[in-house]
Amino acid sequence: MNEYIKKCPECTSIDLFWNKDTGEIVCRDCGLVIEDKMVDFGQEWREIDSDTAMRKRRVGAPMSYTQFDRGLGTEIGFEHDLGKFNSKDRNKFMRLRRWQYRISTAIERNLKMALAELKRVSSFLKLPKSVEEEASRIYTMAVQRGLVRGRSMESVVSGALYAACRRNEVPRTLDEMSEASGIDKKEVGRTYRFITRELNVKILPSNPIDYMARFSSSLTLTPETHSRAIKILEQARLNELTSGRGPTGIAAAALYIASLINGEKRTQREVADVAGVTEVTIRNRYKELVDILKLEREISKSRKVMEEVR
Repeated sequence: MNEYIKKCPECTSIDLFWNKDTGEIVCRDCGLVIEDKMVDFGQEWREIDSDTAMRKRRVGAPMSYTQFDRGLGTEIGFEHDLGKFNSKDRNKFMRLRRWQYRISTAIERNLKMALAELKRVSSFLKLPKSVEEEASRIYTMAVQRGLVRGRSMESVVSGALYAACRRNEVPRTLDEMSEASGIDKKEVGRTYRFITRELNVKILPSNPIDYMARFSSSLTLTPETHSRAIKILEQARLNELTSGRGPTGIAAAALYIASLINGEKRTQREVADVAGVTEVTIRNRYKELVDILKLEREISKSRKVMEEVR
C-alpha cells in the first residue's frame, strides 16, 4: 500500500484495504478504488532493430508443474500425422509411440492421469492458474514421496487442490471440493491433513473475510452491507471470537447480522445454503456476536425503522 495515502478522498475514511491479487487500494466504507497498481507482464528489454530482437528474444513455454514432464519432454508425433506416411513408415511410427509409453515410469503415468483430473476439478471450481500450479507441485511431491500408495488418486488431487487454495488465500470450502471431485468431504479433509503434515506444507488459518465477497455476491447484498459485515468480523477478531470457530460459519453469521442492521433481511436458510453450513451454526455464531459485540440495539433500531416503513 502506498504509504502516502492516509485516507479516502471521497468519504475521508481511513479504513482502507489493499487487494494483493489485483493491486488495488479500496475504501471499505464507500467502495472507492483509490489506487490501481497495474503490473506490466511485457518484455523487460527494448527492441532497437531486428538483429537485437532476435538476439534477445526467448522462445519456448516456461516450465510448469501442470504437465507431467514440466513441459520439457518430447512426444513422438500425433496420430493425425499418420496420413502423411506409407504403410511401412506408419507401422514404424506406431511401434515407436508404443515403446515411448512402455518405457515411461510409473510416476509419469500416474502424473498424466492425475494432472488431467486436477485440471478438470480446477476448471469446475474456477480456480486461478496460480492455484492450479501450486496444487500440481504439491501432488508431484506427494507422488515422489510415495504418499499416494493406498489412497485414491482423486482424493489426493482434491487434498492438494484444497491445500493450494488455503496457501493462496482462495476461499473454497471442503463441501465445494467434495462436490467437484466426487470424493466424500471427510476423505478430502483427511487426505489434506495427511499430505500437508508429511510434506511439511505451512498452512495459515483461514480468514473469514476471504469468504465475504463470494457470500455477499451470492446473496445480492449491497456494498454497504458487505462493508458492515467486514467491520463486524474485525471487531470479532479483536475480541478473539474467530479463533477455534469455522471461518465460513462466522462469516455467514456476520453477513446475516449486517443484513438485519441495513434492512436487507435474508433468512438464515438462505445464508446457510450459500455458506454451506447449517442454520444451527448460524444461530450459535449470531448469538455470540450479538451478545459480545453489543449489536442488539442496532438490530432492534433497524427493525423498528422497517416496521414504520411498512
